[in-house]
Amino acid sequence: MNLNLQDKVIIVTGGAKGIGEGISRVLAAEGATVVIVGRNAADNQLAIDAIAQAGGNAVGVMAELTQPADCKSAVEQVIAQFGRIDGLVNNAGVNDGVGLEKGNYEDFMASLHRNLVHYYLMAHHALPALKASKGSIVNIGSKVAETGQGNTSAYAAANGGRNALTREWAVELLPYSIRVNCLVVAESWTPLYEKWIKTLPDPDKTLQKIVSKIPLEKRMTTTEEIANMVAFLLSDKSSHTTGQLIHVDGGYTHLDRAVTD
Repeated sequence: MNLNLQDKVIIVTGGAKGIGEGISRVLAAEGATVVIVGRNAADNQLAIDAIAQAGGNAVGVMAELTQPADCKSAVEQVIAQFGRIDGLVNNAGVNDGVGLEKGNYEDFMASLHRNLVHYYLMAHHALPALKASKGSIVNIGSKVAETGQGNTSAYAAANGGRNALTREWAVELLPYSIRVNCLVVAESWTPLYEKWIKTLPDPDKTLQKIVSKIPLEKRMTTTEEIANMVAFLLSDKSSHTTGQLIHVDGGYTHLDRAVTD
């Protein structure tokens, strides 16, 4: 299916690794010009080179998204280079384990900046360009907002905020025909996921237990499967879809665990 993304300028925060890299690759394969925004220039360049080798087009913007000034600067650099923004994928973040019992105010607020505040800032600064293009926003969220996980209050709060902002923005931006949706992720194998698993007492056993509870095919969702839905939501093939929380998770969040027995 031709998603009509050819030459569209789409920002992907955290687009150099994990789910973000998968999104960047798929969008580039669809002909979009992908702007990878992230803190590590070397990581950005590796992703850009891989996309170029596959015949796609991507550029990088180095930004520490926990710093408000960097969010503004990143958007300004995109406008200066391309003169337009057709889509924004808010993806960057990390499940940083700031809990209730073991956390504190400083860590909680820092986590909100890592995982939520820059979603708002990137959308805020990109909005004039998105109005001009009648573009689209896709926020990447996590099941943790709906299911809880334990010992990760800040990340859960941030993802609850991502869900709420998705629907709030979808309403506010109706007059501009800007669609806003959220793709909710459950279990997907990424470098950060692998790093987390390795911190546990018995990583292999824990991983096997998690995978056994994923209803569809008892396997994790691939980053490409997530990216395919993001591309669809950014495209005009989803032209009447807005304000939706879409779960690409093999049924993990909502289907009865009894089906996995």
